[in-house]
Amino acid sequence: MRSFVTLLAGTMLAMWTAACWPQAGGPNFPARPVRMAFSSHASNPALYGKLPFDINKDFSSITLVGSAPMVVTASPALPAKTLAELIEYARSRPGAVKFGSSGVGTPVHLAGELMMQLTGIKMVHVPYKGIAPAMTAILAGEIEITYVAVLTGLQHFRAGKLSPLAVAGRSRYPALPEVPTAAEAGLNGYEIDFWYALLGPAGMPASLVARIQRDAAAILTTPEMKESLLAQGCIAAGGRPEELSALIRSDYELWSKVIKTAGVKLE
Repeated sequence: MRSFVTLLAGTMLAMWTAACWPQAGGPNFPARPVRMAFSSHASNPALYGKLPFDINKDFSSITLVGSAPMVVTASPALPAKTLAELIEYARSRPGAVKFGSSGVGTPVHLAGELMMQLTGIKMVHVPYKGIAPAMTAILAGEIEITYVAVLTGLQHFRAGKLSPLAVAGRSRYPALPEVPTAAEAGLNGYEIDFWYALLGPAGMPASLVARIQRDAAAILTTPEMKESLLAQGCIAAGGRPEELSALIRSDYELWSKVIKTAGVKLE
């Protein structure tokens, strides 16, 4: 999915760079003004401490391209068959449930930390070098839980090899209509998206921001593009710049608190 969205963004960037070339360039305005950002853009400052840029001051928000909600994913061997049962099972057996991630500080790791902080349960974090080995581990029964994008887990859900307990989004995912949201399953405040957005440099002219946002929305809201992105596990967006800025701020506040409370440190 990420490669498809990156390719889509690359096509958009090439188009907008050519269209906006007369306004680009100069010492304070790069010739290629638009860049792609991922959801980790909001959590990185809390993970890395001092960065050479400020995520709020050094960029101009343009638009959210799309998002993919995480799915709380369980091994079928786990006795718990719903999110509520998982929480109760883990609560009565502190440290017995192992959750795998794609590495320390990754969105998948932070998803597990957030669940523990919201519920008070204690699970053991098992970091892997990427989501692929984490998927191999849960399919082999080495861990009980992980958190994946819909596309990553869909074939395993349909084959009955993994159990989707809840979608960590505001609404149910079209490809998994029978799977409740975390809120529907009783866990409020558990909303986690992998998201993709377009950013420009600080001080980007408002007229140029508005033009690119309009162009992006026109592309992203076509039925063909919505369907294409949905097939890749991504829900098309195309919202206003202020909505993206608010998302980045809220995600930063959330993940900063989660990271500090959990004591997550990158080695």
